[in-house]
Amino acid sequence: MAIPDHARANFETLLQAAQAGDLALMECTEVASGETRYVLCTVGRDDGDYVMTPFGHLTPGNPYEAYIPPA
Repeated sequence: MAIPDHARANFETLLQAAQAGDLALMECTEVASGETRYVLCTVGRDDGDYVMTPFGHLTPGNPYEAYIPPA
């Protein structure tokens, strides 16, 4: 299965943010479940204010138990 263009673009954005030191890990509440999630965000600036853009959350527990690689 090919990785979609939007996923590649988001990954490139994450790489650029990491190189610039503009990544943050934030504790957030997931809307659907109300559970606490630790969210990887890029940090931007808008007129002196910080803008956090969420990209995904870290898997709770053991990620090797949550995911399998494609066949």
